[in-house]
Parts: sequence; C-alpha cells; structure tokens
Amino acid sequence: MVTVLRYLTAGESHGPCLTAIIEGIPSGLNILKEGIDRALARRQQGYGRGGRMRIERDQVEILSGIRFGQTLGSPITLQIRNKDWENWQERMAAFGAPAGPEINQPRPGHADLTGMLAYRRRDARDILERASARETAARVAVGAIAQQLLAVFGVRIYGQVINIGGIVSQVRDLKDDCRQKRMAESQLACLDPAAEAKMIEAIDQAKRAGDTLGGTFEIIAEGLPPGLGTHVQWDRKLDGRLAQALMSIQGIKGVEVGLGFAYADHPGSRAHDEIFCSEDRGYFRQTNRAGGIEGGYSNGEPIIVRAAMKPIPTLMKPLQTVDTKTKQPVMASTERSDVCAVPAALVVGEAAVAITLADALLERFGCYSMAETQENFKAYINYLRGEKP
Repeated sequence: MVTVLRYLTAGESHGPCLTAIIEGIPSGLNILKEGIDRALARRQQGYGRGGRMRIERDQVEILSGIRFGQTLGSPITLQIRNKDWENWQERMAAFGAPAGPEINQPRPGHADLTGMLAYRRRDARDILERASARETAARVAVGAIAQQLLAVFGVRIYGQVINIGGIVSQVRDLKDDCRQKRMAESQLACLDPAAEAKMIEAIDQAKRAGDTLGGTFEIIAEGLPPGLGTHVQWDRKLDGRLAQALMSIQGIKGVEVGLGFAYADHPGSRAHDEIFCSEDRGYFRQTNRAGGIEGGYSNGEPIIVRAAMKPIPTLMKPLQTVDTKTKQPVMASTERSDVCAVPAALVVGEAAVAITLADALLERFGCYSMAETQENFKAYINYLRGEKP
C-alpha cells in the first residue's frame, strides 16, 4: 500500500535519543508543541509503571519541517532525548570496545531470541534496545501531530482502559464533561472507579509476586465522514489498516472493530446496523455494531476499535529459558520494567489510530496544502448534504 502520510522512527531504549521523520503533512497546519508534549506526558503516566518513568521527562524537539508554528509541507523531524543515556554511554556507545556483560538469557515472550537468530547477534541487548516499547514515545509524538491535523476537520479521538488482569470496567459511556473529570482523576484511564480500585489491587499483588499484567483498551474516533478507505484492494481497507497499526504496537496480540469477536455469538438479524435517512442527518444508523466501518470504509458512525495487550515479558521472577552460549537451561534475564503498561499502550493506540485516520483523510482529500485539503473536504461534505431527502 502506498501511504500519503508515512513516518519512520529510529533510536534505542538507552541510546541518546529517539527520532521520527514524518512525510506527507500538508503545508499550513498550525502545530502546538505543547500538544505533543502533553501526549508524551500521558504515555508516561499510569499505575504500574516502572522506575524508568521517574527518570525520563519526555519533551519533543522539532528539527525540521515547521517554521513559526506552521508546517511547510516538507519532512518533519522530531527528537526526544533519553535522559537515562547519561548512565548508559559506555554500554551503548556507537564506537569503542564493548562494555558490560553480554545478555545470553533471552526472555520468553520478547524479541530477544528470534532477533538474535535473525540478525546473528550474540548479545540480546543488540535486539532488546530497539524492540523495547520505549520506541513508542516517538510514535506518540507523530500521533500528536496527526491528531492536530484531524482536529481541523472536527475529528476527535479518545480512549479508555476496559480490562486489566481480567477485571472489566462496567462503565463505558459518560457525557463529555463527566468523562473528562473522571479521566483526570483516574490512575488507569478507566471510567469505572470500582473496577479501577480492583485493578490497582491486582497490580500490587502482581508486583509483590514478581509478575506482570496485561489488559484491553478501547479507542473511539468521532467526526469522520463516510467514505474513508476503500473496498477495491485488500491493503487499502480502513479496518485492515487500523488493525495493522494497532498490532504493530509492542505487546498487542489482538484487535477487534465494533462487535469484533462477539459477532460469532449473534445471528445476522442482530449483527448488522439498519440504515435510515432523514432531512437533518442524511444517512445514519441507530446502532453501531460495525464500529463505524463497513466494507473497508468509514460509514459516518464513530469508529470503535479495541486492542488486547499481553502481560509484559520481563518478570522479576523470571521464566525458564536457555543460555545461548552454553545451551543450558537458565532463568531469563531481567530488565527494569513495568508491572502493567496498559494505560500507556492506550495512549500509543490513540496515536496509531490518529496516524492511520489522518493518512486515510489525506489520501481522500489531498496532501500538499491545508487550504487544498480543506477545500476538497468541504466540497465532499456539501455533496453528502445534497444526498439528504
């Protein structure tokens, strides 16, 4: 698939910095650096995070593509410095002799062993530094720019944690003002205070046991018109693109749209969304079981996606593995890590959804200048309004 909005990230977990280069943002988009920094700060929050979050205070540096607060249409370069680099310069130096012991005890559930085999490296650190979820800080910065673009077109993206360790939130919907207040109070980005209290207790128990917990988060995107994506090729379908973006996040092992796996429990008569039309709304649906996507397109209803994150594979009471030098059974290596990072994964998921939807919007309405994109978007909305009875 040829994307309009594309990006690359670079950098290791304990290297000097993380970098992202974004291509395809139109010229003339007003950018607030504070909005990027707020997203980075949200990613570092959440009950169950590890000691690394007390070291890093992520802030973005913009090195290209933005002048006097507006995008130029040229590639945007973002940089996030790793403060912990000060403690790792000898072990992570670009040149010189290796310092520190090799890691030869690959962790089950991580990229350690397969990466060592694929890239023919003896030291798992050569793999785990890049495979680390620290990389997602760069993606969150990219996603924050995508969200600022989407906001111009009235698109809003937000999410919530709905499950940690099998404890499920019973509160999914609140009015905007109540939701924002609750989110400001929550340590886990969960709308259900009673469930959150149980989640926190479960995280504490896991920490005492040297264990970790995963969970599920939900993301909603409101304000998109119908017709983003397409049915004509497999790799251009919007739900497929969203699934790939979410599955690319470290630790994510399952994605669903709308009813998702629950579709298997329903007959067709209770699985699909009937279509209506009125003077004030045009075409609409009274239900949203499809999660806002039908046939590879957005259908005008809110897009609803969920992703399941596995427990973090770094355990303080490690699992059994094999020493890659001796081939003898040993306990896996340990790295400073989180007990639960589902709230952080939610922020990364919001970024991934924003990047995908921004790409689909620019693909549909143009990508050279914001003026062009807005003109094309307005013309399409006027066309849709003309379809009312």
